[in-house]
Amino acid sequence: MEDKILSENMNIDQILAGVGRDIDESGKFELEFKPDRTREDINNNHPGEHLKEKIKNLPDSPGVYMYLDKYGHVIYVGKAKRLKRRVSSYFNRRHDSVRTNLLVRSIVDMRFIVVTSEEDALHLENAMIKTYKPRYNVLLKDDKSYPWIVITKELYPRVFMTREKGLNAKYYGPYSNVQTAKMMLQLIRDTFPLRSCFHTLEESKIAKGKYRLCLDYHIKKCQGPCRGFVSPQEYSTYISRIRQILNGETVLLENHLKEEMGKLSEEWKFEEAQEVKEKYEAVKKYNAKTVIASPDGDADMFAYAENGDSAFVNFMHLHHGAVVQSLNMEFRRKLAETPQEILSLAIVEIAKRFERKFEDVIVPFLPDVEFEGVNFIIPKRGDKKKILDVGLKNVTQYMTDKEKMAEKLDPERGVEKLMEQMKKDFRLEVQPRHIECFDNSNIQGSNPVSSCVVFRNGKPSKKDYRHFIIKTVEGPDDFASMKEVLHRRYSRMLAEGEELPQLVVVDGGKGQLSAAVEAFEEMGIRGKVALVGIAKRLEEIYFPGDQLPLYIDKKSRSLQVVQALRDEAHRFGITHHRLRRSKSQISSELDSIKGIGEVTAKTLMKKFKSLKKIKEASFEELAEVVGQAKAKILEAHFSEK
Repeated sequence: MEDKILSENMNIDQILAGVGRDIDESGKFELEFKPDRTREDINNNHPGEHLKEKIKNLPDSPGVYMYLDKYGHVIYVGKAKRLKRRVSSYFNRRHDSVRTNLLVRSIVDMRFIVVTSEEDALHLENAMIKTYKPRYNVLLKDDKSYPWIVITKELYPRVFMTREKGLNAKYYGPYSNVQTAKMMLQLIRDTFPLRSCFHTLEESKIAKGKYRLCLDYHIKKCQGPCRGFVSPQEYSTYISRIRQILNGETVLLENHLKEEMGKLSEEWKFEEAQEVKEKYEAVKKYNAKTVIASPDGDADMFAYAENGDSAFVNFMHLHHGAVVQSLNMEFRRKLAETPQEILSLAIVEIAKRFERKFEDVIVPFLPDVEFEGVNFIIPKRGDKKKILDVGLKNVTQYMTDKEKMAEKLDPERGVEKLMEQMKKDFRLEVQPRHIECFDNSNIQGSNPVSSCVVFRNGKPSKKDYRHFIIKTVEGPDDFASMKEVLHRRYSRMLAEGEELPQLVVVDGGKGQLSAAVEAFEEMGIRGKVALVGIAKRLEEIYFPGDQLPLYIDKKSRSLQVVQALRDEAHRFGITHHRLRRSKSQISSELDSIKGIGEVTAKTLMKKFKSLKKIKEASFEELAEVVGQAKAKILEAHFSEK
């Protein structure tokens, strides 16, 4: 198969057919030599003598290469501007990517095809990936059931939405958002009196009156083609206008309807003008929602977003500023594919799927391949930037929806992803499945308390929440209070053999964090439990020993979890503090009344619930609870007050 050249006389299908002849009945390539890579070669990413000789003789030309494992299966297909340099790069060093190192360890044989340009290599690579589905190649996971709008090829054509292809009809789309397709259909139905029935209308049967009029005719949604009340020629004028809409020429249609409305008004045909006005208003309303740029010819756009091993691309084709084609694609990375490589694959996929030849393409960055005759535009402002922003919004929403759906179907997957992100963001050695956060509450040193809230797998575990009443600290000293509470919490956990958290968050900056570090050192758990502080003002994350804080992306889920922890600790602490303050105020006033003891005060609170209601109670109500003697004491006290 080597030294095959994709020339003007040999297309990709012919190349694939030629490759297929090299495959045996079991679907494997016959290895050209018995694998000669020693264990030392494999461990050091060395190719072995036979493979080294092959690489040495590779040309410095554009092409496609395939790696085979010991069973003869294709495990990776790649493209290269210079084959020899690209293939050599796999074997001359250890790679940062674990998957790339695993790929190299599995390679025992190699095939290659020389082509005329890097763009041809990209097209051939895309075709071969789909044919052989190699284990280590990026995987396209797009939804094949996007909605289309079709116009059937009949005497009186029907217009409707479908997800299936193969009808005798003209297809428009696809639409990445079903709501967009429905809005387009609604515009068409509001503007034109089309039939919605599924009858196969034939002239002979219409003439014989074989069809019955439906409700749409009576409510003036249809002109009754089934009874011949509208001619095929007049009906075809509606279809021509609908094709305009579906081709994105809605702005031209709006202008045409406006002119027609004005012309009818000048001729004093006000009823007809009113009908045209209703159509004009419907088209104008639609354009206000869908036309995203000035109506100036055609435009193609690719937007890109990624999250972990998944990359997402949104393609839009606009005609006169209106979106007429839109498609979202998801690529699952297997190796360390760059955004530029994935963008190139997306462009090739769209070009083949819709048989498109691109000229001017709006992109967020340049692909890794130069496409002949294609001008790539990275806009900074203006209408093209507006188009790119809409594409970015679409692809980000698509990515978010996919993630939510995946987490709904597999909740543990979402938790695992979040934990890995937090592990990375907070420089941890293990996932923070168990996190605890502490917050102090006091007003001018009165009733000082501290709260501890616990999150497990990123969610509150309320049964593990704890309150602490500060015992050893006099006055408003947050640092000393924090140190006391941490000592009490983790000394007890150590004594009882409980599992310590992977991460502890203290609400505050360097001062609170320093106090926490001292407590951890005294207990001997410094280094065993990760510790950070979060400052309120700018959401700064402080690490022990670091002079400068860490600023995590405000949209990061890691920061959102820590913010939720901090807010929950604050809420839990404030609630407890208010309760203690309220109780202390009540008990202090009742206790100050001579003749009213602790038991009587508790009895009153149990009955009336608050000091205010005790004061408002009548003598008879008080006497019923505590007796007349004590009721007189209370009445006299509150009267003086």
